[in-house]
Amino acid sequence: MSRIVSAFAAGLLFGLGLIVSGMANPAKVLAFLDVTGRWDPSLAFVMAGAVTVSAAGYRIATRRGRPVLAPKLEIPTRRDLDPRLLTGAAVFGIGWGLAGLCPGPALTLLSVVPTRAAVFVAAMVVGMLLFQALPSAVSRQAASTSAAPADA
Repeated sequence: MSRIVSAFAAGLLFGLGLIVSGMANPAKVLAFLDVTGRWDPSLAFVMAGAVTVSAAGYRIATRRGRPVLAPKLEIPTRRDLDPRLLTGAAVFGIGWGLAGLCPGPALTLLSVVPTRAAVFVAAMVVGMLLFQALPSAVSRQAASTSAAPADA
């Protein structure tokens, strides 16, 4: 139960932070991204604050060795840049630049102004479902390797 309560509290704090900081306001995000026009640098301070808090949390978590509400600390070890990662990052960036929204702020905005975020969230869900439906190159390669005869 404490994991559910802490997840709810973290999500609520995150959503409130997005609203207060302006990250859930597509016009403000687009103004931040418009570096050749009427650039609004205020979101850079929001991002700097988020990086600072995350870095402190990461340092505490790695020193402690295990999370408070989980059995073990899981930190990604992969460092390679594969085509799927680069394609996903590009699609994310293009969507963010066109709509002024990314998933967290879109879900937050959906709870505050549903009509403005509904199309974005619907497209996001369709994209997630399409991603799940398309087999990855890694799983195709693993399937073909496991299907090959051992002495071939």
